[in-house]
Amino acid sequence: MNIIAFFKKWSLPCSLLFGTVMYLLFGYVPILEPIGNVAGPFVTKLMPAIIFVLLYVTFCKIEIKEMKPRLWHFLLQGIRTGLAGLFVLLICLSHSEDAKLLLEGVFICVICPTAAAAPVVTEKLGGSIGSLTTYTIIANVFTMVIIPLFFPMVEKEADITFLSAALMVLRNVTVVLVVPLLLALLSRKIVPHFVERVKAKKNLGFYIWCVNLSIVMGVTMKNIIHSEVSGLMLVGLLVLPLAVTIAQFAIGKAVGRPFGASISAGQALGQKNTVVGIWLTLTFLNPLAAVAPGAYVIWQNMVNAWQIWYKDKYGKLKF
Repeated sequence: MNIIAFFKKWSLPCSLLFGTVMYLLFGYVPILEPIGNVAGPFVTKLMPAIIFVLLYVTFCKIEIKEMKPRLWHFLLQGIRTGLAGLFVLLICLSHSEDAKLLLEGVFICVICPTAAAAPVVTEKLGGSIGSLTTYTIIANVFTMVIIPLFFPMVEKEADITFLSAALMVLRNVTVVLVVPLLLALLSRKIVPHFVERVKAKKNLGFYIWCVNLSIVMGVTMKNIIHSEVSGLMLVGLLVLPLAVTIAQFAIGKAVGRPFGASISAGQALGQKNTVVGIWLTLTFLNPLAAVAPGAYVIWQNMVNAWQIWYKDKYGKLKF
């Protein structure tokens, strides 16, 4: 098997490994450190532009008739809110600082909205891009409400208002989701031949996402390596998100199955915007808990890689 074929088969694990290796090389090899100090922040700032492009490419293939709200969209929001509320209660009842830190890590993995790029993987798995895009918008609207509601209960000093949360989410949704969606729909009318060429590139959006994932993985490794927690606590913050990842994908698939949307619903609840999660944790919660959403990046993409492998091997997902 040649290198290109191997990468096509194991795109997500290769992207995670590449991001890790690049961070270690440019962060710890003395001769490369000066380059890393300059290139690192620059590459990180490219992430919004990369996501914008990959979503534009994906939205060129969207079916408008699939974008109407579905019952499972709201069922999953109720489950997400209920799970987040449960962990808030457990945090309030905990008397150990270590237990509280672990619970905060799990809490942020649950309350994170769906990743804007989730439709890219959903398309790869055979789910509905349109339905998941609608869900992602709904999820971000719910986020505007539950973040200012729950965060002050988790950390009494968390200074976050409904207005600040709303503006944060509105900016994220507008720039990352709405603009590329409208631009893709406009392109269909103005430059339909260009759109057809984009649609013909079947996995273009997915491979752009792999580039972005490598950058995210580099940032994740930096947060994990520089974390100031004990070895045992670090293990907890790395392993617990694995259980949360599997649980959320499984719950999403179970809820979506009766509606014929197990793939879309699984990605909706399981694939999280961990960049937002890390930022929220560092800004409003215990910064040490930011390791958990960082670990979630790894686990959710290992689940995605396994699903893609299964689909390629057996033709479709049977769960």
